[in-house]
Amino acid sequence: MSNPATEHLRSDPVLADLVRRHGPLTLDPADDTFERFVASIVSQQVSTASARAIRERLFDRFDVTPEAIAAADPAALKDVGLSTQKAEYVQNVADAYLNDGYGPEYFAGMDDEAVIDELTTIRGVGVWTGKMYLMFCLGREDVFPVEDLGIRNGMEELHSEEMTRAEMRAAAEQWRPYRSYASLYLWRAVDE
Repeated sequence: MSNPATEHLRSDPVLADLVRRHGPLTLDPADDTFERFVASIVSQQVSTASARAIRERLFDRFDVTPEAIAAADPAALKDVGLSTQKAEYVQNVADAYLNDGYGPEYFAGMDDEAVIDELTTIRGVGVWTGKMYLMFCLGREDVFPVEDLGIRNGMEELHSEEMTRAEMRAAAEQWRPYRSYASLYLWRAVDE
């Protein structure tokens, strides 16, 4: 079954073949935005395989809730593979959830830039992580995470040329208001 995002992106000659091969993709808000946020922190600047291994150990050893992570011994977080910095970062996110009431309701009335501005006040959360939160925690449909290496590789692969980030952002304009879905297809292109 198709959706408006699929129909819109199918009309783009650059994405049409990917859309045909992979069919409609979904972008659903996370059931547990804190767990998903922690997973994004774990994935920062490490390989997919490393992130998966660390995430599995973290989720096996800890109840991944704001309360449990905030109370965790930093040494125990390091034991599952988090660096000293990332252990601090996940605890900073836990504190923000506990102190500020973060979650879908908190961000419901905010536009994407306001959400990113708010999230990046947390030490350890940058623009990339903010965009992952928009896409995978809140299910926002028009996010283009050009900061992501996979997205940049996918853009260059589809366009068969090296591109600057500005050129990528300009090329992605035609995918509005479904750039998040286009990003899902770009990641698929790299995975192939």
